[in-house]
Amino acid sequence: MAVLLSLLAFLMTLAGGLAAMRVHDHRHLVLGLAGGLMLGVVAFDLVPESLEMSGPGPLGVPAPMIGFACGFLLLHVVEQSVAIHRGHEGEYAPHVHAHGPAVPRPPAAGAQATGAQGAGAAKVGLLAACALVAHSFIDGLSIGLGFQSGTEVGAFVALAVVTHDFADGFNTFTAASLNRAGRRPALVLLFADALAPIAGAAATLLISVPRSVLGPYLGLFAGVLLYLAAAEILPEAHSDHPRILTLCATALGLVVVLLGVGLAD
Repeated sequence: MAVLLSLLAFLMTLAGGLAAMRVHDHRHLVLGLAGGLMLGVVAFDLVPESLEMSGPGPLGVPAPMIGFACGFLLLHVVEQSVAIHRGHEGEYAPHVHAHGPAVPRPPAAGAQATGAQGAGAAKVGLLAACALVAHSFIDGLSIGLGFQSGTEVGAFVALAVVTHDFADGFNTFTAASLNRAGRRPALVLLFADALAPIAGAAATLLISVPRSVLGPYLGLFAGVLLYLAAAEILPEAHSDHPRILTLCATALGLVVVLLGVGLAD
């Protein structure tokens, strides 16, 4: 039963990736929506779920929150180690004072290395997409473990997974496409993300995974996802584009995840 329901997650993930693929002409809106979906998944799904799975950790701090901080710091270290951070300062509108003329923003430091920075950002996007694939595998494990606890529990877990897998597919394709012209890596990772829940659900037919291990992992993944949204996806979404529409797209992403999690509960 768990494997059959994971097929729905497969279809929803592909649908999310297809949606991200079809709206390439409005990339800033796609990125704004993806950023909102990522923030929503972190705040309304990953962090609460990880805390439910774990008890008190070292020094009274929940283990998932330690993982959360480590995940955020990990991606920051990876980004800085290849010098890829791009604040997009040069792409925003000039700063205007009421008492004087517009003052253009100075070019970002190392602007001549734009090509190298873009390549580094693409690597971070691939890293985040791979993390999403691993997360989808955990989703499949969650479905299988839910059915190990009972049919009703498994059905609710499957509903929650299927509900947010559209966002997972959307985010996987968007992250893997970041600063990358070709679609092949994004398509490969999209299919891997779609197949991961099936593999995870099938794995629970053979093994039993301690929930105490899943909690810290979900926290780690939440930190990675939050960093990608805050440091890469949203800054690029707002650079040299209408801010109000992009903000609306980000808010829509948050609302979609909130409603999805609420309906699943």
